[in-house]
Amino acid sequence: MEALILYFVLFFPGVFSSPFPAQGIDAAALIPFSVLRELGRTFTYTIPSLALLWYLISDKKGFSALADEKPRIRDLIPFAAGLPALIVTGFGISFLVSHFSGLLGLPQPLKVEAPGNIIGWIVMVASCLASGYLEESYFRYYLLTRLESAVSPEVLRILFSTVLFGFCHFYEGPWGILNAVLAGVILSVLFVRYRSLHGVAWAHGVYNIFVYVMGVV
Repeated sequence: MEALILYFVLFFPGVFSSPFPAQGIDAAALIPFSVLRELGRTFTYTIPSLALLWYLISDKKGFSALADEKPRIRDLIPFAAGLPALIVTGFGISFLVSHFSGLLGLPQPLKVEAPGNIIGWIVMVASCLASGYLEESYFRYYLLTRLESAVSPEVLRILFSTVLFGFCHFYEGPWGILNAVLAGVILSVLFVRYRSLHGVAWAHGVYNIFVYVMGVV
């Protein structure tokens, strides 16, 4: 029950965790990057949400669980496996969008504008990494771990986590949901295999940065 309450508080509807204003925006339009919006979202939503989540993970004992999750060299393995997989998935979705959006009558996904100066890039990188840590802390570290005692089949735990992860990306439209579902499967499998929060969080955060980088190439 706690896990579902957390999900609805932190991630539902998905626009609350979105870096873009989803309402009133044409899906085909370019979403402008805003330093103030990113800073506001990071300090009023992402960081407080991470603090709440890890306070609960630590059983309200002052974030003690963080001491057991220090970055290690082995975390580079799921990062090195996850980031290319996420990038390939993203390019695959882009291919499907370009060839089938019109045919299927589906809206174009949101287009992200890259920051225009060095301060914007610094803020964007910090925001992407923080968002990656928040989502991976909940959907992989917290949720998959808590479900171990309630759901025996591993595949069902991964499926449940992935469905919730995909649903909170509904603001991105059908293609964004599909991308989130595929990414959720990849990150869940890597977490189950390596038990590495940092590895999947780094892959997730750097992929988010990659999306912005692709806006200038």
